[in-house]
Amino acid sequence: MSVTQQQVLKALAGVKSPDGVALTDANVLSAVTVNDGKVFFSINVDAAQARAWESVRAATEAAVRAIPGVTTAMIALTAERKPGSPSAAPAPHRHSHGVQPVSAHRPPQSPASPMSKQSEIPGIAAVIAVASGKGGVGKSTTALNLALGLRDLGLRVGLLDADIYGPSVPRLTGIHEKPQLDDNRKMIPIQRFGLAIMSIGFLVEEETAMIWRGPMVMSAITQMLRDVAWGTLDILVVDMPPGTGDAQLTLAQNVPLRGAVIISTPQDLSLIDARRGLAMFKKVNVPVLGIVENMSYFQCPECGTRSDIFGHGGARLEAERLGVPFLGEIPLHMSIRATSDSGTPVVDSEPDGPHAAIYRAIGAKVRDQLQGVIAAA
Repeated sequence: MSVTQQQVLKALAGVKSPDGVALTDANVLSAVTVNDGKVFFSINVDAAQARAWESVRAATEAAVRAIPGVTTAMIALTAERKPGSPSAAPAPHRHSHGVQPVSAHRPPQSPASPMSKQSEIPGIAAVIAVASGKGGVGKSTTALNLALGLRDLGLRVGLLDADIYGPSVPRLTGIHEKPQLDDNRKMIPIQRFGLAIMSIGFLVEEETAMIWRGPMVMSAITQMLRDVAWGTLDILVVDMPPGTGDAQLTLAQNVPLRGAVIISTPQDLSLIDARRGLAMFKKVNVPVLGIVENMSYFQCPECGTRSDIFGHGGARLEAERLGVPFLGEIPLHMSIRATSDSGTPVVDSEPDGPHAAIYRAIGAKVRDQLQGVIAAA
């Protein structure tokens, strides 16, 4: 049965605000997105009222889940403090819902810090982030092929596409199916290439514009971390959206990240943004596993001439300057682009080729830094 936005709004009209007003008349709802049984929206209130609204959020979730055909309800309680209003205690934390905005100015490990709410994901030994300071540097392609390189080293690997605004993993993997639910109503990741894969792109159409406020992004990432039946994994690779915003902080506050891999091109502009990303992870006490220089050089397939289109060696020098490992150079090559566009990543489709060897070598450096954590798990 197909669920409509009108059905959702009708159900919400039966939920009352703390003042007794129908939720649809309380002027607190974001746009309601409905797609193939998945319902997404947020309730936006002042932080001073957050505690009173938490029970409303729970009632809202129950009302939406009761609609025939609804398989997933992702509802965030947005509690923002208005300028000049007194600070309010945050609403009680609920698993995958009611996520509060994170202050980047608090000490990373102070008792009031969101980092103190970290908890392991059962069955996963290590969670690592693949990040970049800016878009367009090949982060998602690198994250997928890194995951495959780790797979080739004998590890059990999962891939979470946390780029809410522009998920690339469905296209890079050629996956078009929707995740199913298990008996505990957790989403079952799609199995492809020997990886357990989950992406917000599996839940919405490719052309859908994700016009979500920060807390909605935070809630979605939390749900994909906690409400997915990941099984037993040595490493969960998380493909992060570019930048240093809500998504990165949400991941850091939810799980104890074992490290971050920073992707950059050699050019100065990309390195400046990569430097910001590295500083952000250090601020929240996440170890930086190293820097990868993507699109490092171009080698002509006809004549063999090498051209440093974006410059060369900038990421290696930056790694040395900042005292973090340099993980390797990935060339700008037609086969990497073509296999990515066709949903057949190069490490899997050309396992004996030179590019697969590069990704496996980078994976080996990442694995070596995580061996103690994996062995302990």
